[in-house]
Amino acid sequence: MTTKLQAIAFKARTHPRHRFQNLTGLLDRNLLYQSWGQLNKQAAPGIDGITSDDYEQNLPVHIHQLAHDLRTQKYRADAIQRVFIPKANGKQRPLGLPTVKDKVAQQAVSNILQSIWEQDFLPNSYGYRPNKSAHQAVHSLATNLQFQGYGYIVEADIKGFFDNMNHDWLVRMLEQRIDDKALIGLIKQWLKARIRSPEGEFTNPTAGTPQGGVISPVLANIYLHYALDLWFEKKLKPTLKGKAMLIRYADDFVIATQYRGDARRVYGDIPVRLKKFGLQVAPEKTSLQRFSRFHPGRERHFVFLGFEFYWGKDAKGKPHLKRRTARKKLKKTLKAYNVWIKQNRFRKLGDLMPVIRRKLIGFQNYFGLPDNSWSLGKLQFHVIKRLHYWLNRRGGRKRSYNWQAMNDLLIHFKIPRLKVSKRAVMVDWY
Repeated sequence: MTTKLQAIAFKARTHPRHRFQNLTGLLDRNLLYQSWGQLNKQAAPGIDGITSDDYEQNLPVHIHQLAHDLRTQKYRADAIQRVFIPKANGKQRPLGLPTVKDKVAQQAVSNILQSIWEQDFLPNSYGYRPNKSAHQAVHSLATNLQFQGYGYIVEADIKGFFDNMNHDWLVRMLEQRIDDKALIGLIKQWLKARIRSPEGEFTNPTAGTPQGGVISPVLANIYLHYALDLWFEKKLKPTLKGKAMLIRYADDFVIATQYRGDARRVYGDIPVRLKKFGLQVAPEKTSLQRFSRFHPGRERHFVFLGFEFYWGKDAKGKPHLKRRTARKKLKKTLKAYNVWIKQNRFRKLGDLMPVIRRKLIGFQNYFGLPDNSWSLGKLQFHVIKRLHYWLNRRGGRKRSYNWQAMNDLLIHFKIPRLKVSKRAVMVDWY
């Protein structure tokens, strides 16, 4: 964080009601260069087809021109290219691809917004924040359920959140901390930017922010900070009879309560509250259930951030909250590995095996939490079995590898045995 952003963060922390002026003046070349360094250079190009490599060839010229346009308010946002990627449920997720120029400007404004609202965000919000992670959300949820006496779970997911954020509400939320019409105008440009479909048709959005836009994550957090987090903590929670907690990662959240009546109250009030801000919960991902140590078994479970939570027993026979990879997630992953190995079996082993190694380590890094060794073992067994099967069928040959040769191959390319991690994670108590 630059010195100027640090000063803004300090002011925001020490003056919770302060509204910042002349923030547009921070969009100078220094901040734009810093923002350029934060971008993912491997991302797909926007509507103009200019890649990060193309932009970097004349980087000083581009940064100088962008800084001038922002300072003189001549900047105009480009249209957004829409693409679709498959989801686990068979549907498609829409992504918006801004141009590189817009990404640099969005990253710079995102840094400014982050420096302000990071001082306001509540500790139970974990998504898209510095020094916060999905693992922290999972650990805090598990530890609080284990030790804090919660007995009911309301799990919810907001339907099409990024496509349905109300622009007027978002601007009102931003104006809680920003008194700079030029900066608000910049953000409005990105919200209202035309979207080109894969078929080449243009539409003008009336709500939402493109999922995939650099500034979208911080705008999403600001929106739900006011629409959900503050309301739950300051308005709803004090009226409940027992303890209650909300843990949110982006638009995916879980609420735990001590008593059944409180759970029913939350379950009924959440849709009403979200509707006020143009949002709806996804019915298929929203439920209320009894969830306590007195009702163990995998039939009583819920899913959060790819993990299935359920009550089991530890080595001493005492109730213990456990986590494993969600069944649908694991099934999808196993299928994806089989397809990938089949499609890439003709690649040279020197190219194929390092990629498999990275994929396995990536799965372990996320899902390698205590109590989840079974899922790790199942994935590894499946990958090795399918690799053995497809390597023995490339080129029309049969039985090129027996299991001893296969084991030697795994050792040569340092394919690890997947293990759970015991590393400690900071826990927020609720």
